Amino acid sequence: MDEFKVRTVDLQQVQTQPRHKTDGLSSSTLVLRRGQAFTVTINYDGRPFDPLKEKLIFRIVLGPIAVEVPVSRFGQPSLTQWTAVLERSVPNPTGPRALSVTLSSPATASIGVYTLQLRVEARLSVKTHLLGQFTLLCNPWCQADSVFLQSEDLRTEYVKSDIGLLFKGSPGNIVSRPWSFDQYEKGILDICMKLLQLSPQYQADMGKDLLNCSNPVYIGRVISAMVNSNDDKGVLMGNWSGDYKDGVNPSKWSGSADILRVWSETQFRPVKYGQCWVFAAVMCTVMRALGIPTRVVTNFNSAHDTDGNMTIEEYYNEKGEKLSMSRDSIWNFHVWVESWMRRPDLGQGYDGWQVLDPTPQEMSGEMFRCGPAAVTAIYERRVDAQYDVPFVYAAVNGNVHRVIVKNGKVLSTSIDKNRVGALICTKHPGSMHMQDITSEYKTEMDDSTVHTLSTDVRRGEGTTGIVAPQGLAVSLQLLKAPVVGENISFNVIITNKVAVPKLLRKHVNAQNKEYNRNPTGTFWEAHGDMKIGPKETVTIQHEISFKEYMLMEAEEDSLVNLAVVIEDVKSQETVLASEEFNIRSPSLDIQVQNEYVVINTQQVATVTFTNLFSTAVSGELIVACSGLQEKIQTRLTIRPRETMRMPINFTPRMAGAKMLYASLVLMNPLTILHGFKTINVQGS
Repeated sequence: MDEFKVRTVDLQQVQTQPRHKTDGLSSSTLVLRRGQAFTVTINYDGRPFDPLKEKLIFRIVLGPIAVEVPVSRFGQPSLTQWTAVLERSVPNPTGPRALSVTLSSPATASIGVYTLQLRVEARLSVKTHLLGQFTLLCNPWCQADSVFLQSEDLRTEYVKSDIGLLFKGSPGNIVSRPWSFDQYEKGILDICMKLLQLSPQYQADMGKDLLNCSNPVYIGRVISAMVNSNDDKGVLMGNWSGDYKDGVNPSKWSGSADILRVWSETQFRPVKYGQCWVFAAVMCTVMRALGIPTRVVTNFNSAHDTDGNMTIEEYYNEKGEKLSMSRDSIWNFHVWVESWMRRPDLGQGYDGWQVLDPTPQEMSGEMFRCGPAAVTAIYERRVDAQYDVPFVYAAVNGNVHRVIVKNGKVLSTSIDKNRVGALICTKHPGSMHMQDITSEYKTEMDDSTVHTLSTDVRRGEGTTGIVAPQGLAVSLQLLKAPVVGENISFNVIITNKVAVPKLLRKHVNAQNKEYNRNPTGTFWEAHGDMKIGPKETVTIQHEISFKEYMLMEAEEDSLVNLAVVIEDVKSQETVLASEEFNIRSPSLDIQVQNEYVVINTQQVATVTFTNLFSTAVSGELIVACSGLQEKIQTRLTIRPRETMRMPINFTPRMAGAKMLYASLVLMNPLTILHGFKTINVQGS
């Protein structure tokens, strides 16, 4: 009879990927999760397979690392080593014959792109067959995997979901921004795997790097560095200058696929440009694609402590103008990611959410990256715990020292213990709402604000620590959340706490501000003298017109630093109140004609926007969504008070929760509007 001869091997991609929860991920290879079995079918000719006459050995290759796995007739899949077990032999005396072999990977296997070979050893011959490649991912469904997540709802949200909300603005005027993570878009998984292969660690020592890629802590550090382009062939170049002429304004991105594709198609040149929420959203895409549960987190009033003393110094002059005298800064918001993993390197109690921050701010291990810092370690102030816990601790807990200076002399200082980390939040699982997670990072707020007086800035002399005579109190009150195109109305409220009248000098100052640094020049101010009676409270209303704050560069929201300094003319006591707030863009409304949306069936959505500006506006409307359609781009002009209703035809390509999102980039006034609508697409 003819000898046993392998004809074809079927990796059973269509049957396997749904079982491995990798269906929908687009790759040139079979996509598997570690710690889980998969079956291959060997079709052969000749006499029936005889394990006494032929040995079948699978060779599993990852770069320079290879594992040989003999096929055994008995046994169970293992979570600790590669195994191959013969399932059945199908006798067919007249035609093709088939063997089924179940292979399984250990739950600690390195993630990466593997090559699968089969060697057939007979008495007189040895033949090797190249079976193809498979991509191995982390497995949050497997209890033995270090990224195991107990809840199916949370796995759906933090691994499978490709839609998100990013939160921006300021704590009193939060803007929710739609983002499409796009991990299911064509070719995106392969690009994410390329990030690992282009890392400096892989280039320096491929074998060592590939072995380390079993550990999500290591993977997180590599990806955190590779999402920015500062030290390597990373994805995004940061730009906070306001000048984006040779690239894309960071506010215009609305999904990760465009960014990752541009990076791949330009031979891994950095994509211009990113800011914190773009870096974080792209990192979330990569980590979810790799199988590591990840969410995007916003920290409002995020301290950037450059000198490591966990204190942020802010300086104002006597007229309420904020000065750039310190390298420390408070970002109105800062966006990072948290990934879920075990931390055996930290001892017990530190598993769970870990902060990873790809925005290039400070070096960590000689590269621009941050984390993973265990959220529990931040909460417990374990500043000795790896990695970068002190930096993140200061970002959410730093004290703010506010100083009023005149001619180098300190008029007064105060310490605010509550401003930094005022709100830490993420998207709520299963809904398009915000979830407050501040209490996971920090204990209850401190009520105390300590005031001190007169120190000389230049010589450090004086009487620090003396409590100010608190004869005056001042506060600022926005009358409503500011929106682009409308005037900003606010009150200054002054209270005389003593039983004698006072002559006061009032200085109110408004400065433009980038979200990540100190404000620039004053664009509006008001000064004047006033009298206040004993124990009296006076409220003064001010208004800043739209013309006075119109934007210079298209942004989603403009930020303003508003400050008031009240001086007692007789005692020269000064008190300061300040408020940083964003001016929100109006939002777009999206409605879907048919609430019951079915896969591969054309649907109609309508994007609506009413022009409340006093002049005609023109710009470009972009409508897109992962798993729904290609982008639609339309140029349009809308007259004053006119309502635009733009019908959009779309055909969903994937079932599940999807998001249709739109952005309108206006040229006059320069602003970017967003809107989104979630759609539950039914299978056919």
